[in-house]
Amino acid sequence: MNMATFTFPFFLSLLLLPLFSLLTFAAENTTGTIGINYGRIANNLPTPEKVVALLKSQGINKVKLYDTDAAVLTALANSGINVVVALPNELLSSAANDPSFADKWVQANISQYHPQTQIEAIAVGNEVFADPNNTTKFLVPAINNLQSALVKHNLSSSIKLSSPIALSALQNSYPPSSGSFKPDLIEPAIKPLLDFLSKTSSYLMINAYPFFAYEANADEISLDYALFRTNQGNVDSGNGLRYNSLMEAQLDAVFAAMSALGYDDVKLVVTETGWPSNGDENEIGSGKANAAAYNGNLVKRVLTGSGTPLKPKDPLNVYLFALFNENQKPGPTSERNYGLFYPDEGKVYDIPLTLAGLSGAQSNPVNESKAQVPTTAPSSGNTWCVANANAGEEKLQAALDYACGEGGADCRSIQEGSTCFNPNTLEAHASYAFNSYYQKKARGTGTCDFGGAAHVVAQPPRYGTCEYPTGY
Repeated sequence: MNMATFTFPFFLSLLLLPLFSLLTFAAENTTGTIGINYGRIANNLPTPEKVVALLKSQGINKVKLYDTDAAVLTALANSGINVVVALPNELLSSAANDPSFADKWVQANISQYHPQTQIEAIAVGNEVFADPNNTTKFLVPAINNLQSALVKHNLSSSIKLSSPIALSALQNSYPPSSGSFKPDLIEPAIKPLLDFLSKTSSYLMINAYPFFAYEANADEISLDYALFRTNQGNVDSGNGLRYNSLMEAQLDAVFAAMSALGYDDVKLVVTETGWPSNGDENEIGSGKANAAAYNGNLVKRVLTGSGTPLKPKDPLNVYLFALFNENQKPGPTSERNYGLFYPDEGKVYDIPLTLAGLSGAQSNPVNESKAQVPTTAPSSGNTWCVANANAGEEKLQAALDYACGEGGADCRSIQEGSTCFNPNTLEAHASYAFNSYYQKKARGTGTCDFGGAAHVVAQPPRYGTCEYPTGY
């Protein structure tokens, strides 16, 4: 990549280089987009008008819904936010068996609001192949009837139809080049769906959760690999491509599965992905630090990167799950803790969601190391990672707990009676722990942040007589 030539004085160019690098990359490359899922299985959420204001304040201009709620669609009118709406699974049989039902549904739920509300796509059902009510047979007929209704009302050129599928639709996903769909789904559903998407220039909607794969295989899958952090990667034995993140491997398995059926032209949109900030004791990997790392690193990957190893020219377009923690969702604790925001609109953790946010951020979201760091004397010319005193006790404590626990930082020196126990303050102890793994990571970009709880300094920290590590 050739940087544009700027005529700033040298010292200004040094200050502005990170911003120019980010903006120049975006200008020279087709990058992806970040949207968010707005689920409402809760009894304590803000009004739709407040939600729209929240979305706009965060720079989010793409949102996906799970229905066509009138109050929500009305609130989104003239907001500049592009909207994906949904026809729920329970309406699939009616839309499939009765063209007039599909037509009336489009009139009442699409035509009535579009284009004031910028509806760009309809998700027909959700993870239909995993629906216990056996709605798979209704999917493609419902899509065809809805398409006819869109054509009738002159909406087919501006509104796409698709259906979000789960990765459980795959028979094989590893290595990615061997990706294939389950045989019993191919003829009745997958091929007709892909044929429709190809003919209408639509895209396949994928719900991809590396968290589930990591949770079930934590002894085999590297956490760094799951969280988009620096790792050795995995080479696909089938095509020789190297994968540095689990999600990209999952997506390329879907691309390979489509290619095996002759549909190389169909693109993907990730309509759901996320990581829970809390979970039950057996939900390995759940927690704020990992959630901030996954979503934060994913946002950076999408907004400043290319496509997957198999499809490098196709940008990643992703909808994070989810906007809010939803207190009425059934299932394990994690199900109620995927939100980026609490119902009071406070952030569960702080990550940038836009290119401007990335360019203004000091570093990437959380990047923990599981290796221990021996203490060595500081030397000149180095940098250190210290706690952000303005982050608040709750955020600092959560980050410290993670660093000294699952994060694997060497916290022996801050135990009572050890060399760095005094001063016995949260800021001092957190600084020592944060710096421990930062140095082990060779002070790489993005390894000192903890969702805003830490930052890099160029002078040796001074907490009592404690000396801070500066390397291995």
